[in-house]
Amino acid sequence: MELQKLSNGHHNLSPERIPENGLDALENMTEGDTFLPNRSNGRTETQFTDCNGKTSFGMSILNLSNAIIGSGILGLAYAMANTGIIFFVILLILIAVLSAYSIHLLLESAGVVGIRAYEQLGYHAFGQPGKILAACIIILHNIGAMSSYLFIVKIELPHIIQGLWPDISDYWLVDGKYLIIIVSVIFILPLALMKQIGYLGYTSGFSLSCMVFFLISVIYKKFVTECPDEHSYNKTVPSESIYNSTNDMCEAKLITANPQTAFTIPIMAFAFVCHPEVLPIYTELKNPSKKRMQNVANISILVMSVMYLLTAIFGYLTFYGNVESELLEMYSKKDILILCVRLAVLIAVTLTVPVVLFPIRRAILQLLFPDKPFHWVRHISIAVCLLFLVNLLVIFVAKIRDIFGFIGATSAPSLIFILPGIFYICIVPKDKEPLKSRPKIQAILFVTLGFILMIMSITFIIIEWVTGKKISGGH
Repeated sequence: MELQKLSNGHHNLSPERIPENGLDALENMTEGDTFLPNRSNGRTETQFTDCNGKTSFGMSILNLSNAIIGSGILGLAYAMANTGIIFFVILLILIAVLSAYSIHLLLESAGVVGIRAYEQLGYHAFGQPGKILAACIIILHNIGAMSSYLFIVKIELPHIIQGLWPDISDYWLVDGKYLIIIVSVIFILPLALMKQIGYLGYTSGFSLSCMVFFLISVIYKKFVTECPDEHSYNKTVPSESIYNSTNDMCEAKLITANPQTAFTIPIMAFAFVCHPEVLPIYTELKNPSKKRMQNVANISILVMSVMYLLTAIFGYLTFYGNVESELLEMYSKKDILILCVRLAVLIAVTLTVPVVLFPIRRAILQLLFPDKPFHWVRHISIAVCLLFLVNLLVIFVAKIRDIFGFIGATSAPSLIFILPGIFYICIVPKDKEPLKSRPKIQAILFVTLGFILMIMSITFIIIEWVTGKKISGGH
């Protein structure tokens, strides 16, 4: 469905002309299209030309929260053990505020351009190269996330099935290669074929419910599990303790510093990665405005911050200095509750994959079919090809997590810190915000922070490869 133009060259956005589906209009947007100034009560407000969203405020929160949370939550207790409770809380609050500020920069830039697409912000900032760069970063980052999630399914689901049904004899039911294909076809693909990301709000709510079950179980286990390591059934205490004395292994540390502390900073900095999903969710938000979408982001980040904090505190206070980078590995694999928790985490991870897939498909459409209207054949074909590619990578490339871990070390800081700041600096007019104004100086500092975190992340990954020692997991 094409946006019709009036004789003065502007788009006709009268109610009868507004597209029913926002994505239809978005795929029709060309680089030359801009927003319409809509005057209300003497003020000029942005009227977007890319959609008429229908997704409720609550559903948008569920989708964005589901995009934020990831498998990295399993490593937060380990991060707290290496920072101390006080420093962890300060770091978590700081990262949450910076993530909300990053989304603010994206929304401000989208307000100037009038199109809520990450790739179009790149185009308006740097032309076609900027559009291609933004799209490629989103594609690589989210394919990496999908690969990571399906890799978890491949490794963990056979153990869960064997734990719940120890007498199972069918080989294919405990072979991770077959299981990820089954999960992809039966669960992920139908959800990925939804026309709008807003429809995933229900599955996102269920995914978050699984993570709440995980959190409740971690809290419960704190009160029935004693320290020290004799209750750590599967693991022994690492030979290189993060504490100087074994007498301190069951004492909570308010502030601590050790060689692992520096590694936790970039890991936590990427704990709120959701930026590729922000603008697609904004596109489909009912009664959209920058303030309304910022509230969606703020509430999502706040809820996830509370969940992260509680998971870290109770996981840390259960095992203290014994805690390892994957929290669930500390519990008995024969514990039925923990097996159910593992299954819940896998369900949550699986239901996150379709949410992560939507921005990839959108980026591909922006690159290859920028002027084409919505078509089911393209919509379905891209989803099938993406899932086929990711399944091949996870099944046949043994080091896929390491490869995309390195890519993520560059793409995550780019999506969270570098690109939003650069977009704001380049897109917001100088007559509105001069380069030496406080908002743009803040944006410059924000971009600088992103490059620092990128360098730190790449350095630490290289150290991991050289030493062969695995640091706590990421998003």
